[in-house]
Amino acid sequence: MTITQVRATCPHDCPDTCALLVTVKDGVATEVKGDPDHPTTAGVLCTKVARYAERTYHPDRVLYPQRRTGKKGEGKFERISWDEALTEIASRLSGIAARAPEAILPYSYCGTMGLVQGESMSSRFFNQLGASQLDRTICAKAGFVGYTYTIGATIGTDVEHFQDSKVILIWGGNPIASSLHFWMRVQEAKRRGAKLIAIDPYRSLTAEKCHQHIALLPGTDSALALGMMHVLIAEDLLDHDYIASYTIGFDQLKARAAEWTPEKTAATCGITAAEVINLARDYGLAAKHGEPVAIRVNYGVQRVRGGGMAVRNIACLPALIGAWRHPAGGILLSTSGSFPANRHALQRPDLLAGRRPRTINMTTIGDDLLKETSPEFGPKVEAVIVYNANPLAIAPDSAKVQQGFEREDLFTVVLEHFHTDSADYADIVLPATTQLEHVDAHLTYGHLYMMANNAAIAPMGEAKPNTEIFRLIAARMGLTDPCFQESDDQLAAQAFNKDHPRAAHFDWETLKRDGWQKLNMPDAPFAHGGFPTPSGKCEFYSENMLKDGLDPLPGYIANYESAASSPALAAKYPLAMISPPARNFLNSTFVNVQSLRATEGEPHLDIHPYDAAARGIVHGSMARIFNDRGSFICKARVTDKARQGLVVGLSVWWKKLAQDGKNANEVTSQRLTDMGRAPTFYDTLVQVEQA
Repeated sequence: MTITQVRATCPHDCPDTCALLVTVKDGVATEVKGDPDHPTTAGVLCTKVARYAERTYHPDRVLYPQRRTGKKGEGKFERISWDEALTEIASRLSGIAARAPEAILPYSYCGTMGLVQGESMSSRFFNQLGASQLDRTICAKAGFVGYTYTIGATIGTDVEHFQDSKVILIWGGNPIASSLHFWMRVQEAKRRGAKLIAIDPYRSLTAEKCHQHIALLPGTDSALALGMMHVLIAEDLLDHDYIASYTIGFDQLKARAAEWTPEKTAATCGITAAEVINLARDYGLAAKHGEPVAIRVNYGVQRVRGGGMAVRNIACLPALIGAWRHPAGGILLSTSGSFPANRHALQRPDLLAGRRPRTINMTTIGDDLLKETSPEFGPKVEAVIVYNANPLAIAPDSAKVQQGFEREDLFTVVLEHFHTDSADYADIVLPATTQLEHVDAHLTYGHLYMMANNAAIAPMGEAKPNTEIFRLIAARMGLTDPCFQESDDQLAAQAFNKDHPRAAHFDWETLKRDGWQKLNMPDAPFAHGGFPTPSGKCEFYSENMLKDGLDPLPGYIANYESAASSPALAAKYPLAMISPPARNFLNSTFVNVQSLRATEGEPHLDIHPYDAAARGIVHGSMARIFNDRGSFICKARVTDKARQGLVVGLSVWWKKLAQDGKNANEVTSQRLTDMGRAPTFYDTLVQVEQA
């Protein structure tokens, strides 16, 4: 018996990007565990990835190319050869590319976060064709844009210092479910005496374990940040030296914040004035006493109309009190901007050769698949290649998404591990490898380590890496640029700019051997300013925002679907709905792993006892959630975890596994955020009734 241990990396859309050790016996992966030597993984995995081998060897894996034999959506397929699949795909795409290459659309996101299996060979392929570009905004773009206007890049507090913080605001996130290793450090900070405050409309697992939970209304985070600024300024809980040296626009910000009294803030947010005042005091007084205070702001904050502004406002807070002076102070949204990723080399935008194809937003795929050819839109979408994504489950306004994919004249190819909701609508399904079966290089958005993934086992069945699939399609279509011949190791060797000072002389072979390598970053990145903004300072006032037609100062933008913006709509649909991640799933990944689905139970809706009683809904009964876009049915859980006026549908369930074949995205909207062209999943009004 031959036993080996292989260094790997978790590929999923999670900030922790864990270092894995895969035990392989005679070519079979028998155990996946966390690397005990990796400083952030520390030998611990979440329940999902601890069962990764179960997913790789799942009996329902797609292991061979398949062609649809039934109606779209029925899930009826026949096995075909790779030669047959490539011939049909190349024939269909070549015909379209010859007359209207923009009628071909890629649809992908973060089914893998890898730089190689994500967007490398695939981007080269679509750039060479001149296909439509995809605006990949469905998760975090609004917050990234708001943060970048303020800080200059998505650079923040190193997670390895959070245990030294004395006050930690966990704003719009549930790290017990979505960032376990951050939560481990927060727990250590708590043991050392830190105060933990959760700011979230929903009393999540994380909020239950914090000292305080502030349950504001969805979409009012920017107002709460303005109210905090008002108190910090009024009570002089400021670091005047830091403000004078390393910020710009304080006088304008002071005037704006003066409008946001605790009373006005409380009325907007649906909380008390005392909560606003005490939050600001907890935050500001600790810093005034020289203690490190930190904010972990997560993506839930920015999935509303004013989501970009919300993150911008929150990102202003650390500079007001000088929190950036400490390694354990500041704010963390994402660390991704710290990495000198060499995307130009990987994706080769030069292959466009001066062409400027249109861009289609992945959030509005429901509308865009239903559009006809026009001067404004361009050619009708005739072909979609789906990889690393499951649009039928995760895109908003799901009825329209389904209607678009049901088009008989739409040629759809899906690269997948399983027959997801989206795969059921494919004309051709191609078997893709899992992380245990291919090579990849990773950056992260929750820590500061470059990561390597080695293939632990040979591909199952006839599965192939995404890169190889696009190489084969390119070759069959006669694309001869030498870039399509580069191997996965050659691609990975270009993943990071080795000459960048942060990359610390990146070498792929060394990274493959060691598994991970930390970036060369200062412990406190903005202790002495040096913000990567145009001014080099934290920008309370942003000239770039003014140039882009936005308010250059922090402000408040009410939800599209709220009493403030749409009183008639709010009267018809009086309940706000959010759909945060279920603990045992990762977006729509892992939903089909039986052990995890059994733990999660079935789709359910959390509703406050007052709201339930008013509708005759009892705990455990079936409820119908609806608005003008659609409806779905799930089991009601009557609980005060959801504040009054709010319902919570933990997500994202595959539609085919729900009782009515639907999920929460039946009622979400395709409207976009104030900046970043991102989705507004949590800007949704509904009514609920007995099913």
